[in-house]
Amino acid sequence: MTASTSVPTPSVPAPDIVRCAYLDLVVTDLKKSRDFYVDLLGLHVTYEDDEAIYLRSFEEFIHHNLVLRKGPIAAAAAFAFRVRTPEDVDKGEAYFKELGCRTERRKEGFVRGIGDAVRVEDPLGFPYEFFYEVEHVERLHMRYDLYSAGELVRLDHFNQVTPDVPRGRVYLEGLGFRVSEDIKDSEGTTYAAWLHRKETVHDTALTGGDGPRLHHIAFSTHEKHNIIQICDKMGALRMSDRIERGPGRHGVSNAFYLYILDPDGHRVEIYTQDYYTGDPDNPTITWDVHDNQRRDWWGNPVVPSWYTEASLVLDLDGNPQEVIKREDKSELAVTIGADGFSYTRAGDESGSYHGEASKGFKLGSQV
Repeated sequence: MTASTSVPTPSVPAPDIVRCAYLDLVVTDLKKSRDFYVDLLGLHVTYEDDEAIYLRSFEEFIHHNLVLRKGPIAAAAAFAFRVRTPEDVDKGEAYFKELGCRTERRKEGFVRGIGDAVRVEDPLGFPYEFFYEVEHVERLHMRYDLYSAGELVRLDHFNQVTPDVPRGRVYLEGLGFRVSEDIKDSEGTTYAAWLHRKETVHDTALTGGDGPRLHHIAFSTHEKHNIIQICDKMGALRMSDRIERGPGRHGVSNAFYLYILDPDGHRVEIYTQDYYTGDPDNPTITWDVHDNQRRDWWGNPVVPSWYTEASLVLDLDGNPQEVIKREDKSELAVTIGADGFSYTRAGDESGSYHGEASKGFKLGSQV
């Protein structure tokens, strides 16, 4: 696929999206997934039966942030966003129909705890859901008797892999998302973009690669030490092989992070301490793709699997979407191995320290 920014502009208004709200995730072994998400990570069970488990984070008041559904193929069935009013569900349906996308509306909702909702196969091939009606449940934010040392307090974001990041950026900006940070090269090629509706760095991100695929779902903790506790717990349980990357601090987003893999290989990020983006003139931070510190502020290399591995996504019939190979410049090509193209200090492409070169260091550019 060749990157193209061509996206139709609907004549109808876009839905007013509030935030990312839940992920509908298909897993192949419900018990193993429960052991991972409940016993290890401490997410709270709202409801469960033999076919599905509904989980929420510590501060959540809507029915769930994650649905684990038993199925034959591990994949993401829906990236769900809450909208501001019931009428915004109507707007979402009309908006995507005018984009020429397949849609499905269910007044009773697609999953337990969610009312009237529309699901779409968006222009990038991802299954999106928009809903307003939801069952409220107990917000556990003062239940410190339940609070664990590694407590996950909020759903923070999704990350999506697509072969056409520029086109995806234009489409999502048209849908009302704003870009907080991006990664480019000197020729202007965009490799990744972070987009938000709530007042944080992102509700979703676009990572360049073979797709459409789910790169990860991310949950926030209150502090860095909560993430360290998760690492210690995984070590004690002899699960350290499921730690893919980190802990560390991102350059992009400034957040402290950890990436781990569930029993099906779905990637989960544990994330904390990014920054406020709510002002209307919040500047976009652009990072050079060759900057070693954009992905890890401490300069630690990124494992190749983080760039190449991701989860399938499903169409509205529950079948895996075709994965399209990215044919444009890949971030993998300039970030993995001793290719001589990455640097820590601008002007020092060898990555080694040359004293005066540090004066040229730049933390991305404000655009």
